[in-house]
Amino acid sequence: MALVQRGDSMAKEIKVKLIRSMAGRPEKHRKILRSLGLTRMHKTVLLYDTPQITGAIRKVQHMVEVSQG
Repeated sequence: MALVQRGDSMAKEIKVKLIRSMAGRPEKHRKILRSLGLTRMHKTVLLYDTPQITGAIRKVQHMVEVSQG
């Protein structure tokens, strides 16, 4: 598990994988997925577990799979 020090706290990495297609989804959901770096089906990205990333994932939680990095 990779840890990155940001100020006084340590941010963990999480893996996010796109498991549902963006086709037919609202533009807002597609923008959120692109901002997370998810552009294709079954693509996995490593992201830092910050409140901003967690909030974005919650908006599209029905389309992604999240696991510890």
